[in-house]
Amino acid sequence: MLIFQLSIILLASKIAGDISVRLKQPSVLGKLLIGIVLGPSVLGLVDDTDVLNEISQIGVILLMFIAGLETDIDEFKRTGKASIFVGIGGIIVPFVVGYLVGSFLNLSPSQSSFLGLLLSATSVSISVQVLKEMNKLKTREGATVLGAAVIDDILVIIALAFLLSMTGSDGDVSLSKLILKKVLFFIGAIIVGWKIVPFLLKKFSSLRVTETVISSALIICFIYAYMAEYTGVAAIIGAYIAGVSISVTEFKHEVFEKIETISYSIFVPVFFTLIGVSARFTGILTDLGLIIILSILAIITKLIGSSIGAKLSGFTWKISLGIGSAMISRGEVALIIASIGLENKLLDQSFFSMLLVVVLVTTLVTPPMMKWFFNEKSFK
Repeated sequence: MLIFQLSIILLASKIAGDISVRLKQPSVLGKLLIGIVLGPSVLGLVDDTDVLNEISQIGVILLMFIAGLETDIDEFKRTGKASIFVGIGGIIVPFVVGYLVGSFLNLSPSQSSFLGLLLSATSVSISVQVLKEMNKLKTREGATVLGAAVIDDILVIIALAFLLSMTGSDGDVSLSKLILKKVLFFIGAIIVGWKIVPFLLKKFSSLRVTETVISSALIICFIYAYMAEYTGVAAIIGAYIAGVSISVTEFKHEVFEKIETISYSIFVPVFFTLIGVSARFTGILTDLGLIIILSILAIITKLIGSSIGAKLSGFTWKISLGIGSAMISRGEVALIIASIGLENKLLDQSFFSMLLVVVLVTTLVTPPMMKWFFNEKSFK
C-alpha cells in the first residue's frame, strides 16, 4: 500500500506542479492542492499514515537544509537588522489581533494569548520553495525572510514556554531551563558548525566507501535537526543551521547538487502533497464564518506586521509586501503549537479543528501572494 501511495503522490505532484507553472503560479501551489484531491476529503487515494508523515518530516528537514546550503553568509549578516524588524513586526500585529479576537470570543486571557501566539507563528518551508523557483532565495529579501523566520520561531517558542509556565499547564518544566536549553543549542550549533563540521566532512571524505561526503552531510543535518527538536526549537531551524555550516566549506556544491536530487525525487514532493492530504473539511460548515474571519485576519496581520518591519529596515513597499507575504504561511510550526495547546487544554477539539483549516488556508495562499507581490508587472 505504501509503495502504491508513494507512486501516486510522485506522479500527481509532478503533473500538478507542471500545470501550476503553466498557469503562471509556483509549482508548490499545485502540489498542495493535489494533496487535497488525493486525500480523504476528495478521492481518498492517499492517507496521512505514520510512515508517510515520517517521510514528509524528512522532506521538510531536507528542504530547509538546502536553503541553508544556498544561504550567502555575507548577505545574511547584512540583513540582520531587517530580519529582526520583519520577525518582530510579524509577531506583534498577529499577537495583538489574536488576543483581541480571543477576548471577543469570550476566551480566557491565557487562551486568548495562546491564540495570539499561534497566529504569530511562521513556517517558511513553503516560502523557501517559492523563493527558489523565483530565483530570489539568494537575494537580500530571501536572506531577510529566512533570518526573520528564525527570529520569529525563537521568540514565539520562548513566549509559549512562558505562557505554559504562567498558566501551570506545563508546571513541571522550569521556564529558565527551557530558555537555557534553547540558548545552549544555538551557541553549541554555531560553535560546532564553525569548528567541527568542516573537520568531520574532511575526515569522512577520506573513507574508502561510496558517497561519504553526502552521507556525512546528512548525518550532520539529521543530528542538528534532532538536537533542535530535543531542546524545544523546531527541527527545521536545526536543519537550516546545518546547511549554513556546510555552505562555507569546500564541499558545498557537491553536497547541494546531490542532496537536491535526493530531496526533490521523493521526500519534498511527499511533504508538500501530504499537507493537502491532511486537510479535513468535515463539519467545518458549522463554523465556516469564524474560519473565514480567522483566515483573513491570519493573512492580513502577518502581511501588515512583517511588511511594516521590512519597510522600516529600508526596503521599498513592493519588496516589503513580498517579504510580508513570504511570512504568511503558518505550516507545520503552527500545527505543532496547536497540538501543544490542545494537549494543555488551551484549545478545545472544535477550535483546534477550525485552526487546522486556518493554517491550511495560510499555507495555500502564500505561493500565489508571493508570486503577485514579487512580480514587477503587478505594480505597473
